[in-house]
Amino acid sequence: MTTTLDHAPLTAADRCDRCGAQAYVRVTLETGGELLFCAHHGREHGNKLREVARDIQDETGRLGGTPASAPLDER
Repeated sequence: MTTTLDHAPLTAADRCDRCGAQAYVRVTLETGGELLFCAHHGREHGNKLREVARDIQDETGRLGGTPASAPLDER
């Protein structure tokens, strides 16, 4: 298993398969399927996902930054 960004970046249209929230984790399975998870469910199921994943695209790091819409003095 590798963790890469070979896929297109996840967008607000990509939704968690578990709860419907915005997805920040894309898991490509060894069998060829794909699963999307929010940060919460990506962490919750992370150990099991690593066992069956061919690739994991983790964009949860985007959650810690200042939003682009923030005023300049807050960036």
